[in-house]
Amino acid sequence: MTEEKKVNLEEEVKETPVQEEAAAAVKEEVVAEAAAEAKPAKAAKTENKTEEFDWASLEVGRDAYSEKERGDLEDLYNDTLNTVSEKEVLEGTVISLNKREVVVDIGYKSDGIVSLNEFRYNPELKVGDSVDVYIESLEDKKGQMILSHKKARATRSWERVNEALEKDEIIKGYIKCRTKGGMIVDVFGIEAFLPGSQIDVKPIRDYDIFVGKTMEFKVVKINHEYRNVVVSHKALIEAELEQQKKDIIAKLEKGQVLEGIVKNVTSYGVFMDLGGVDGLIHITDLSWGRINHPSEIVELDQKLNVVILDFDDDKKRIALGLKQLTPHPWDNLDAELKVGDKVKGKVVVIADYGAFVEIAPGVEGLIHVSEMSWSQHLRSAQDFLSVGDEVEAAILTLDREERKMSLGIKQLKEDPWANIDTEYGVGSKHTATVRNFTNFGVFVEITEGVDGLIHISDLSWTKKIKHPSEFTAIAEPIEVVVLDIDKENRRLSLGHKQLEENPWDVFETIFTPDSIHEGTVVELMDKGAVIALPYGVEGFATPRHLVKEDGSSVKQDEKLDFKVIEFNKSAKRIIVSHSRIFEDVKRAEETENRKTQSRSNKRAMKSVSDNIEKTTLGDISELAALKTQMEQEEKKDK
Repeated sequence: MTEEKKVNLEEEVKETPVQEEAAAAVKEEVVAEAAAEAKPAKAAKTENKTEEFDWASLEVGRDAYSEKERGDLEDLYNDTLNTVSEKEVLEGTVISLNKREVVVDIGYKSDGIVSLNEFRYNPELKVGDSVDVYIESLEDKKGQMILSHKKARATRSWERVNEALEKDEIIKGYIKCRTKGGMIVDVFGIEAFLPGSQIDVKPIRDYDIFVGKTMEFKVVKINHEYRNVVVSHKALIEAELEQQKKDIIAKLEKGQVLEGIVKNVTSYGVFMDLGGVDGLIHITDLSWGRINHPSEIVELDQKLNVVILDFDDDKKRIALGLKQLTPHPWDNLDAELKVGDKVKGKVVVIADYGAFVEIAPGVEGLIHVSEMSWSQHLRSAQDFLSVGDEVEAAILTLDREERKMSLGIKQLKEDPWANIDTEYGVGSKHTATVRNFTNFGVFVEITEGVDGLIHISDLSWTKKIKHPSEFTAIAEPIEVVVLDIDKENRRLSLGHKQLEENPWDVFETIFTPDSIHEGTVVELMDKGAVIALPYGVEGFATPRHLVKEDGSSVKQDEKLDFKVIEFNKSAKRIIVSHSRIFEDVKRAEETENRKTQSRSNKRAMKSVSDNIEKTTLGDISELAALKTQMEQEEKKDK
């Protein structure tokens, strides 16, 4: 063989050490099989004779096999190889491994390479082990087949998980760690979610104790879009518990006393484990007295005797009671207690209509808000009492059969109306508090339980008040005088203006008719205007009396002189006029002019009479005409 051909042959078979080893193995296998088949045909010729290789034929490039023989050999070689394709999962055999790679034989013409990192979960891996591999590439740039054990596991695992869900199989998983709301479980190499509520039938308070454990699970849900898997351990034991529940419930009877363990405490009650079946003690059945939370009575894992109050075969619900194991407090209530007796207790509940007072554990009485004060103005119970207050009250009603009791606080105080005539007699003066308004007056409270009404007309001597809110405000103090007492109906008639003398007696001497006073227009209306006069009194002027001398009308807040044209003391009414001032002046001037003219005419008449004898007949005729003219003018003036 020439040197050049030897070099070319070496380049053709030059591969990585692993490939050389694999190629040599395949070559030996093929040659051995070919030799085995060829041996019978050539037995007669080769017996006791060793055939020598024809190197001369190889050097000149002449094929040592015929075309038929070469075809048979190629077919024989191809039959020893598997037909594989990319993205396929196959089972292979580990034929060698080093610190970085694992060589896997899948029966193909070349072996595949898998990174050793993908077998970290299996440190015991050795030559000859069967492993699943995923064909990523049949041949890369170097002619090497690339395999992945991790992807093969994931694919196989996904198929296995789906199969477990379809067949409702029980599988094993390794709890890796905690996460929000539950645990992460390794199932067939897939990270599945185990909700906290699916770990056990009992509430779990410490998840960490399950980390690192291998447990049995059922696949309960798969999200194919996001490839999420949810598993449950609780589902494995629920079926067994369900049968236990049926057996236990079938033996239950109302009134039966059982021992249970506190499983969970909520704001509305306590869940008890009765040995495979759960029951609920409602908060109202824990104690005869009122409690704010069940934790005041019980604690987790506490053993208690409970009585069965009711149960539902269909819904598997069991109602339990704890307080029913002790006598009812009403049965132990003092037999000597009666209406009118005083009792002490603590306020346990407040409502707008009243307060519940516990005088003994489980024995309560209601104090209605109307029984908290003698005041007729009903308010909220919170204005008088608060939860936790220690109070003393009188028993108003007592019904032992219905287990009801009503109490009162105000009965411990003297009724203020009992001595109303002496304490708040007619004419007495007091400081009251404004409680309410009406269109006709103000309701005030002189003291607790003593109320009265100030009529709107008794608020002020001078101001005309349309609504009491113009004069005072709610909760404001106000001075009053008692005008009348209605003891039977518990009513007082009160006055405020009566604290002062009636100023209209004085006004009568000041605002006399035709007197002129300065005033201010404080309100203009269609019917006229309200005029503020001196001393805080108000007058009224109609539109025709609001015309000024230049013909214009008065304006809001304008100060002018006004003449009193009417004063009515009983009606407290003053009618004034601005126009009347200059009208009266003008009228007086006209009257004076008429009087002057009349005096001039009288003097002229006297002069004529004195000289009448001296006149001639013609003069008499002229005088008669003059007299007639003067008479006509005088009539005209009148």
